Amino acid sequence: MAVSRDEDALEQPLLQDDPAKLEEELRSCNHDPDCPGCKVAYLKHPKAGAPLRLLLGLGFVMLCTCLPISVVYPFLYFMVKDFHVARVDADIGFYAGWIGSSFMIGRASTGILWGSIADRYGRKPTMFAGVASVVVWNTLFGLSTNFWMAVTTRFLLGCFNGMLGVVQAYASELCNEEQQPLGLSVVGTAWGLGLIIGPAVGGYLAQPALKYPSVFTSGSLFDRFPYLLQALCISSIAVFGLFVVCLLPETLHRKSSVPKVEDLEKSNPLNSKEEKVESIFRNWPLMAATTLYCLWSLHDMAYSELFSLWSVSPKSYGGLGFTSSQVGSVLAVAGCAMLGAQLGVFPTVCRMVGPIRACRFGALITIPLLVAYPYFGRIQGPWLSVTVYAAAILKYILTTAVLTGSFILINNCVKQRQRGAANGFSLSIVSVFKGLGPAIGGIVFSYAQKRQHSWFFPGDHLVFLFLNVFALLTVLTSFEPFLPKSANRLIADD
Repeated sequence: MAVSRDEDALEQPLLQDDPAKLEEELRSCNHDPDCPGCKVAYLKHPKAGAPLRLLLGLGFVMLCTCLPISVVYPFLYFMVKDFHVARVDADIGFYAGWIGSSFMIGRASTGILWGSIADRYGRKPTMFAGVASVVVWNTLFGLSTNFWMAVTTRFLLGCFNGMLGVVQAYASELCNEEQQPLGLSVVGTAWGLGLIIGPAVGGYLAQPALKYPSVFTSGSLFDRFPYLLQALCISSIAVFGLFVVCLLPETLHRKSSVPKVEDLEKSNPLNSKEEKVESIFRNWPLMAATTLYCLWSLHDMAYSELFSLWSVSPKSYGGLGFTSSQVGSVLAVAGCAMLGAQLGVFPTVCRMVGPIRACRFGALITIPLLVAYPYFGRIQGPWLSVTVYAAAILKYILTTAVLTGSFILINNCVKQRQRGAANGFSLSIVSVFKGLGPAIGGIVFSYAQKRQHSWFFPGDHLVFLFLNVFALLTVLTSFEPFLPKSANRLIADD
């Protein structure tokens, strides 16, 4: 829906504290006061400030969708072991990969559907359904007593949780072009916060009867269901997220039920031409940006799982011999450091170099970093922890730069009327790659542990070679002619 603006009428960037004045300003600028999208359209005015309160609320909603993904990694190895589905410990990574992938497989099957629903019925209903699904299916996952129940509940959680693309579209619709890097950085920061809270919750609250026997006695509920406590904690956060969604405004423009004179004139075939909407599948910049996003997401999901599996596996298998609590601490500290870089550094860097170069440089620097990982096991004493923490911090900062840059590129390539569908499409495709990441990574990890003394990329060297292949492909897809430079700028709405 086209929205005209008057420069003088919108000198005041934020008018939501005075509803009467807001409605008056909207009418003076030819906005439709009955359209929810028009009521917040003034936020995109060039002179408007960043809508920080709305972005903080949106960030919390993003946190709710991130936590169920990241919470499982510190204890997934032990969960599979408790299911007794693997014949030998070297096969645990294979089964862990399928549990990690089931969420993304489910999300891939419904991503386009949720994007279309968001474009038709609004952003808020879609976000509400996604947060509600966390409450239900994540709790049932915590009650899993066997491998197939865990896979099924994670799959259903993914099917009903299609709000990631909607959150990205919503963030871009709240901000003008100058503030867009900040808006999508808040989404990335919420994801980073999830990487702090999720692994910490999973690491410290999984198997509570073993870790805190004085509090959770043998035979208690949390002894019979050792992974329920962490699930209830995440689901409780999601319940609060439902209230946050209700407080957010709708950004989708809707046509007024009462036609205006200019609308009637446009509907006359003698006075106007039929509007044609280009298919998103013919939008090459969108397809290229989605490809970059998919390649890095496969790399990121595989890294998240492989780092945890590698860290907790015995040193005899090339790992570090960490506990789940140690892994949770590493991921939490890395996430904390990433938050400052995300909010304080990335928006400025993105405005200076553009989202394409932000993606390119982030992926490029990752390659030599991962080459060094297999040698960490040779470090002794406290220097091992220092090295692992430093590497994890740098890796998370680089990952956030690439992911946030790709979010911006995808939203830059389409207008608002297609933004939900475009993000839904990218979510479906990227979910396939995210689903493949843990599954293929688990297979590679299991294979690598059985070839510790091979002359060609022995053991964990093969694991990180696998990750670097997709990092290199991400770098290559950031260049022209594959990804045009036009993706650096936002396409203006009609």
